[in-house]
Amino acid sequence: MLLTATVLVALMSEFLVGAVEEASKALGLTEVFVGVILVAIIGNAAEHSTAVLVAMKNKMDLALNIAIGSSMQIALFVAPVLVFASYAFGKPMDLLFTPLEVVAIVVSVGVVSLIAQDGESNWMEGVLLLAVYTILGLTFYILPV
Repeated sequence: MLLTATVLVALMSEFLVGAVEEASKALGLTEVFVGVILVAIIGNAAEHSTAVLVAMKNKMDLALNIAIGSSMQIALFVAPVLVFASYAFGKPMDLLFTPLEVVAIVVSVGVVSLIAQDGESNWMEGVLLLAVYTILGLTFYILPV
């Protein structure tokens, strides 16, 4: 059952990539913006909805763990595995980031650390997180990388 679900998810991912690729060309979006913003939102929609649902039930620790855990999983497991797997397919991928991407990661980690360190949350911290994401999204949209 798990193997079948994995194959179906892989198939749906291929459809998603094809649709996003065509839409981004039609809208004139850069590959970096699509990869950093759109694919991140679309690819993690299930986790985002779960985090929002548990946050609405006032279980902020779980919502924060879902959101932060998802990012850590991508950064610490998925990205390195993709680099190693890329050699098997003959198209080596590297982890070379532009200065803008490095600044975005540092700012994101810094803001999330400030939000999470006191163990409490309020609506203003949520607005801050959304503002940082909006600023980074606009930056990647406007600036060519």
